[in-house]
Amino acid sequence: MDNKLIKNFVQQLQDIQGKENWLDENFKKKIDKISEKQAFTRPIAEIHSVAELVSHILVWRSESIKELKGKKKNLTIDSPENWQTNDQLKIMGWEKLKTALYESQMELIELIKDKIDDYLENEYMDGYSFKYLIEGLVHHDLYHLGQIGITIKLLNAKK
Repeated sequence: MDNKLIKNFVQQLQDIQGKENWLDENFKKKIDKISEKQAFTRPIAEIHSVAELVSHILVWRSESIKELKGKKKNLTIDSPENWQTNDQLKIMGWEKLKTALYESQMELIELIKDKIDDYLENEYMDGYSFKYLIEGLVHHDLYHLGQIGITIKLLNAKK
């Protein structure tokens, strides 16, 4: 059973979440240090808050988890839950939002860790393989991790 690629994806997901990596950045390093007030603050009107970004990442992870479980995807770019407002997210609270993000990563890893690499070639949707889906999640996480870093820098510059 060959699962080198699966193991690599699992490692990348773990690194992005909270382990040391080449970037020297991860979600825990970035978001565990900020206060609830900072999490829900937009440094400027045109930039999402950290909470909005975390929610967006979580929503797409959750949809991908559904795909991995064989369930039909409902989320689109235009779905209202794709970008929830700070007011909507404050109801959930910062701690619960962070916890949900971290738990989604653990669930994602649980779903793929025992698969063999051949699984990645299966399609979850016409023309789209599980490899494409998981790679996309890694890229999506890294992209928004960078945005979170910029948002935090801007918040700190305002102090």
